[in-house]
Amino acid sequence: MSDITISEDDFAKFREFFYRKTGIQFDNSKRYFVDKRLVERIEETDSKTFRGYFVKLRFESSGDELQKLVNLMTVNETYFFREEYQFKCLVNSILPAITKAKTDNSPIRIWSVPSSSGEEPYSIAIYLLEYWRDIENYDVEIISSDIDTQIISQAQKGHYSPRSVQNLPDKILTKYFNYKNGGYQICEDLRQAVEFTRVNIMNPLEVRSYRNIDVIFCRNLLIYFDDISRRQAAEVFFDAMKTGGFVCLGHSESMSRISSLFKVQKFPEAIVYQKPVEDR
Repeated sequence: MSDITISEDDFAKFREFFYRKTGIQFDNSKRYFVDKRLVERIEETDSKTFRGYFVKLRFESSGDELQKLVNLMTVNETYFFREEYQFKCLVNSILPAITKAKTDNSPIRIWSVPSSSGEEPYSIAIYLLEYWRDIENYDVEIISSDIDTQIISQAQKGHYSPRSVQNLPDKILTKYFNYKNGGYQICEDLRQAVEFTRVNIMNPLEVRSYRNIDVIFCRNLLIYFDDISRRQAAEVFFDAMKTGGFVCLGHSESMSRISSLFKVQKFPEAIVYQKPVEDR
C-alpha cells in the first residue's frame, strides 16, 4: 500500500496540465483511475511526492515521462468490425462518391485515429479487400495514429485475443489470421498495408504533415474531449482533408454539435460528415 497521496489541489493541477497537453479532460469520477496511475509513475521515478514528480513532468525536455504517463492514462478497448455499418457505408457509398469526383491518379487516403490496438484500421483494410469491388482500380493508403506509443507497437505486432476477433466471419478469420500463442496473428500483408504513426491531434506541429486525406475514422475519441478541444479537433480534420472528403464519428457523437465546418451527409448505411465541395 503506497503512502503517496494525491490531494484535490494536486488533482486539479494535473488535470489542467494533461488537458492542455492532450485535450483529454478527466472529471472527478475518474479520480481513482487517475490517482492510481499517477502514484504508479511517482513510485517508478523515485519522485517521492506528487510535487516532485509534477516538476519533472512539466520541465523534462525529452518529454519521455509525459509519453509514459499518456500511455497509462489512455483507454484502449476495441474489436474487429466494431460498428460495422460504417465499413459498409465506406465501401457502398463513401468510396463511390470519392471516386466519382476524382480527377487525378493520387491514392485514396484513409486516416484512422485513434488507432488503439489496430482493430479499426485492419478492419478497414479487410473490408476493402473483401467488399469493395473497385479495390483493384485504385491505390489506397491507410494511416492509423494514436497518442499512445505502447498501443501503436501492439497494433504493429497484430496479435489479438479471441474476444477481439469474435465478430469476424470464420472465412475471414481463416483467410487473414493464423492461430498463434492462444490468440490470432494477422497476416503480414495486412500488417504492411497500414502505416502506424504517433500523433497528438491537439499539437499543431504534429498534425501539419497530415494532408490530402479522403476519409477520416475518428470514433469514440471526442467523447473524452470538452467542447473547445472537440472544435479544435474538427478544425484539424478539416485542414487535413481534401475537399469533398468524409469524417466518420462514433454512434454517440455528432459533428453538428461540434462544428459548422462540415455538412451532414445521410447515406443509406450511416450518417457521416463531409468537407463541403463548394469550398474548392
